[in-house]
Amino acid sequence: MNISSRQIDAFLALAAQRSFTRAAAQCHLSQPAFSALIRALEDGLGLRLFDRSTRHVGLTAEGENFHASALRIRAEVDAALAAMRDAATLRRGRVAIALLPSLAAGWLPGVLAGFHARHPGVELDIADVLSEPCIERVATGRADFALAAIRADTPELQAEPFCRDGFHLVCRTDHPLAARPLPGGAPASLRALAQWPFIHLARHSSVRQYLEAAFHPQAMRTVMEVEQLATVTGMVRAGLGISVVPTFTLFHFQHPDLATRPLTLPGLTRQIYLVRRRDRNLSAAAQALHAHVLRERPRSD
Repeated sequence: MNISSRQIDAFLALAAQRSFTRAAAQCHLSQPAFSALIRALEDGLGLRLFDRSTRHVGLTAEGENFHASALRIRAEVDAALAAMRDAATLRRGRVAIALLPSLAAGWLPGVLAGFHARHPGVELDIADVLSEPCIERVATGRADFALAAIRADTPELQAEPFCRDGFHLVCRTDHPLAARPLPGGAPASLRALAQWPFIHLARHSSVRQYLEAAFHPQAMRTVMEVEQLATVTGMVRAGLGISVVPTFTLFHFQHPDLATRPLTLPGLTRQIYLVRRRDRNLSAAAQALHAHVLRERPRSD
C-alpha cells in the first residue's frame, strides 16, 4: 500500500494527543476528515493501530510497533526536506572543480575567499592539475566544471572561451636580456631567446606545448625540464638559464634577483576554456560558483 505523509502525521498526532479532537486540531483538520485519515491508514495496513473508547484512545501492540517506524520515517522526510532547502538557499552543498595550477595558486584563492564568505556552508573540492586530467575529471563526473587549456568540444563535453593568458620572459636581473629590448620581428626575437640556455616545463604541460609551437622550427638550448614552476624560479635565480612562463604565473617570480618582460610573439597566447558536461545540469551550489567564476574571470596583462 501507499502511505501518505498526511497519514503519518495524523497517526503521530493521535499517538501523542490520545484524543481525536486535539489531534485533529493539531493537524488543522475537521474531526471527520482526521478520523478518515486514521481509518484509511488502518484499512490499508490491515491492522488496528488504536484502541478507542468514549474516554480513552491508546496504541495497540501493533500501533506501538508502527509508532517507532513512523517516527523514523517522519524524521527522515524532515531531514531530506531540510537538506533540499539548504541546497536551494546555498546553506549547504558541494562543488568540485579542476583547473590549471597556474590559476589555482594565483587567481583562484581570492575568488574562493569571496564565494566562501557568502556561502560558508558549501564544501569546495579543488583539483589543481594539468589540462588533460582536468578534462578527465569532468568527463568522469569527479568535477562539476574545469578551467583548462584544451578546447574539449565533444558530444559529451562543451568548452567555452574563458580568458587568455600571455607569456613573459623570466631571467636574472643581471642577464643581458633584462637590460636591452629584444630585436624587432618575431624571427629575430626567437633567435635572441633561443641562443640562451633554457629551463623548460615538462613536455606534457600546456606551457611547453605552446612554446614549442611558437618557436618551431627554431631550436632551443634546453638545459633541463622540470615539473614545478617553483623549481623554474630556483633554477633561473641560480643563473642556470632563462625561461618563458604564462602571465598568470608571474607571482612565482616576484624576487629582487629576477626580471620579467612581456613577450609579443605570434601564437604565444594561451587560451583557457571553461569545460563542463553537456548532459548534466549543475547543482545549485555548482551553478552559483560557476556564475561567480565567470564574474571574476582573470585579466591578463
